Amino acid sequence: MQRWILGARPRTLPAAIVPVAVGTAVAAGSGVVWWRALLALVVAVALQVGTNYSNDLADGVRGTDGPDRTGPLRLVGSGMASPTEVRLATGVAFAVAATAGLSLAIAVTPWLLLVGAASIAAGWFYTGGPRPYGYLGLGEVFVFVFFGLVATVGSAYVHAREITGLALLAGSAVGLLAVALLVVNNLRDIPTDEKVGKRTLAVRIGERRTRWLYVAMADGGLVLGSLCALERPWAVLVLGGGVTAGPAVRAVLRGAGGADLVPVLGRTARTQMLAGALLAIGLVLSV
Repeated sequence: MQRWILGARPRTLPAAIVPVAVGTAVAAGSGVVWWRALLALVVAVALQVGTNYSNDLADGVRGTDGPDRTGPLRLVGSGMASPTEVRLATGVAFAVAATAGLSLAIAVTPWLLLVGAASIAAGWFYTGGPRPYGYLGLGEVFVFVFFGLVATVGSAYVHAREITGLALLAGSAVGLLAVALLVVNNLRDIPTDEKVGKRTLAVRIGERRTRWLYVAMADGGLVLGSLCALERPWAVLVLGGGVTAGPAVRAVLRGAGGADLVPVLGRTARTQMLAGALLAIGLVLSV
C-alpha cells in the first residue's frame, strides 16, 4: 500500500482538492448539494491520481524517470512496480473518476460526460501515447485548463447550473497556483529531462525564465484570487496565502535547485491548500 500512496504523489493532491472547494464556495447561496460536492471531489482526486500513475508509467517505460532522478522515486522507474501493475492502477483511478462523473452527469446534465471524457484523455496523453503533449511544453496549459478552469467552474456548475464570471476568475486563480506546482517540479527536473529529450516548458525556456515563471504563477494566483473581492469582499483573505508562498518564492529566486527544490514543492502545495481554503472561506462569508 505504501508504494501506491507514494505513486499517487500526495503532494500534488491539493491541485485536485482546491478547485472543488473553491468552486463549491462560488456556488454558495445558489443551494449547494453536498453529495454533488463530494462526487466532484472524488472525480477530481481520482483524475489527479490517474494522471500521476499514467505519468509514472509512461516516463518509466521511456526511461525518463530513472533511479538517479532527484526527488521521490517513481514506481516503474525505480522498479517498485511493473508497468502492468501501474497500467492497472491507472485504469482503476480513471474508472473511479468516470463512475463518479457519470452519477453527476445523470443528476445535472449529460454534457458533463464530454467534460469527463476530455479530462481523462488529457490525463492519459499528458505523457502517454505516441506524441505526449507534456513532452512538447504544453503541460502547464493542461493543468491551468483542467485543474483550474474546468475543475473550479465545473464544481460550481453542478450546483448553480450556470457559468459565471466569478467562477471563471476564481478558476483562473486556482489554475495559476496549480501551474506553479508543475513549474517548480519541472524546474527541479531540467537536468534529467534534458538528458532524455523530455522538452518540458522549463527545458524550452531555460532555468532563469522558469524561475520567474514560477514567481508569476504563485503571486499571480493570489492576486487574481483577491480580485474576486470585487464581487465578494471577504475573498481578499486569499492574500494570506503569501505566508507560505513567500519562503517558496524567495528560495526559487535565490537559485535553489535539485534536492533543494523538494521542500519548495511542499511549500507550494501548502500555498495551494492555504490560499484555496482562505479563498473558499472568503467566498462563503461574503454571501
